[in-house]
Amino acid sequence: MPNAAVVPRAAKLALASVAVLALVLPTPTQAQEGEWRYWGSDAASTRYSPLDQIDASNFGDLEVAWIWRGDNFGPEADPLLRATPIYVDGKLYSVAGSRRTAVAIDPATGETLWTFREPHTQRWEDSMRKNYGKGVGYAEVGGRGVIYLVTPAFFLHALDPETGYPVESFGDHGVVDLLDNLGPWPHDRDKGLDPSTGYITNSSPPIVVNGVVVVGNSHEQGYYQTRQENVPGNVMGYDAATGKHLWTFNVIPQEGEYGNDTWENDAWRRTGNVSAWAPLSADPELGLVYVVTDPPTIDYFGGFHPGDNLFATSILAIDASTGERRWHFQTVHHDVWNYDNPTAPNLVDVTVDGREVPALVQVTKQGWAYVLNRATGEPVWDIEERPVPQSDVPGEQLSPTQPFVTRPAPFEMQGITEDDLIDFTPELRAMAMEIVKDFRLGPLFNPPSRENAPDGTQAAIHCPGANGGANIPGGAAVDPETGILYVASTKGCSAPRLVPGTDVDPDSNVDWVSVGPGGVRGPEGLPIFKPPYSTITAIDLNTGDHVWRIPNGATPESVKNHPRLQGVDVGNTGARSHATKLVTKTLLMYGEGRGAAPIFRAVDKATGKELASVELPGATLTAPMTYMHEGVQYVVTAVGGRGMAGALVALRLPEE
Repeated sequence: MPNAAVVPRAAKLALASVAVLALVLPTPTQAQEGEWRYWGSDAASTRYSPLDQIDASNFGDLEVAWIWRGDNFGPEADPLLRATPIYVDGKLYSVAGSRRTAVAIDPATGETLWTFREPHTQRWEDSMRKNYGKGVGYAEVGGRGVIYLVTPAFFLHALDPETGYPVESFGDHGVVDLLDNLGPWPHDRDKGLDPSTGYITNSSPPIVVNGVVVVGNSHEQGYYQTRQENVPGNVMGYDAATGKHLWTFNVIPQEGEYGNDTWENDAWRRTGNVSAWAPLSADPELGLVYVVTDPPTIDYFGGFHPGDNLFATSILAIDASTGERRWHFQTVHHDVWNYDNPTAPNLVDVTVDGREVPALVQVTKQGWAYVLNRATGEPVWDIEERPVPQSDVPGEQLSPTQPFVTRPAPFEMQGITEDDLIDFTPELRAMAMEIVKDFRLGPLFNPPSRENAPDGTQAAIHCPGANGGANIPGGAAVDPETGILYVASTKGCSAPRLVPGTDVDPDSNVDWVSVGPGGVRGPEGLPIFKPPYSTITAIDLNTGDHVWRIPNGATPESVKNHPRLQGVDVGNTGARSHATKLVTKTLLMYGEGRGAAPIFRAVDKATGKELASVELPGATLTAPMTYMHEGVQYVVTAVGGRGMAGALVALRLPEE
């Protein structure tokens, strides 16, 4: 399929809340020696490190070097610490707590070296993403390092990495009010936007590309919204030295802009969201920053914004110096499935059919890896527009087709039929069949349905769902030496129930809303579908072939010890969570993820065979990182659960 920038039907974009990271590397996959300068290790978000001190022979000897407690940074303890630290010039930098306090940490001892906390505002008080901070950005500007922090109140701060003090020459004594440049909406510096106008916040760090700080944002979850109106999640660029505003990219194209005609009935005037909430990637040599977006208001119903809705649920390549669109690819047209692109694109150079390709890989909730040429947006393998089921919800107008990836093959179950239901025993199978009588089963892009539909069903199941496929806790890592991608996924089906908007909110001006992404409880607490519940898949991006696929970790105790399964060989079902992983020169390392076993594992990159494992103080929560400090390799991961609030745990080999 041709590039969407050339054939508009093939690719539509959506930009919104942008999560960003600083980049100063000469090439997107060239990691600094022993450092981890970005949320995803490098500008390319490879989540790869060339370190090899920890290998197959000694991984099982890893021990806890230190634990850094995130619950000391109140006022609310964060049980799901989502931050991945960066390591630059001998220090770790991260965020913690509902204040999103920036911290510097001694990489050998875990000692807190300094903290920075933004002054209190009503904007912070009202933020729905206080505990969602994923980290900080970094860049070297004029020969000095700078830490960049975006807060829940939607301010951008520039900090001295040695002291944590604001960089006075940046913005207004070290801070920029991002609402000043989001769009034409008036706001109060303390209170933010008028609630009748909309709401915006942030969850991911900024990224610095060739001297420009690129900032994204996020909104309230779309399945809680009951009104059409909101502000869009426009992406903004600032001078990294001065904080001067350079550009704003409209993720919902305004009148006269490319893509405006994909918002019919003038919906572009009032519709919001389209956040760029996931972390960003960039290629400094091409001068491009890659932004991925989510759907418009509201999740699961879009009858009030007919059309394909660029640049929602899209991959965007934006010129970092000017803010102009270079290319885009829309992964879902008129998205009513909450299929936001949930993690930073992975950039890697591969060889396909004898030709070198600068590739971008976006793993998605749909269970696909979209592989594009990152310079042009052209698909590396065909992506076909195919007919999909249409909605019978009054007022809804779905796209007649959706883009289907032909290669690589899906890494997750797509759609659900009776053959996919649990069948450990005839009794459990019968229970599952009884449960699904109230639901519409169907293929990928099964449309959301209304409660008490004419056929008697209460909802439609779509698989993967809002928390299925690839998602932010695990996402993907790629080995730039081999071109092999490692992606974590879960089945995670959804079944949102649409009800009249005024049934939920008397002031709603939306015909149909869902109060949540919904789900389907299986028999007696077991999953409704067959295992594996979650997996890690290795994909060779040079050929598009799957290399291997393994369950994520081991069968949960809740399944293994279930009274209905005593004496039944269920095999290894995998955990019911997203694996959190990184790849090094010698190993793929991963934890089983939120709510799963507190175990960190190492597998052979070529075969998927498990090599060793070590216990952790808690289950892993988000993507880990690694660095070399004073000749010692450390691995740091956020953990929590089992009575432990979110914390960072550092592992290292025993001292000789």
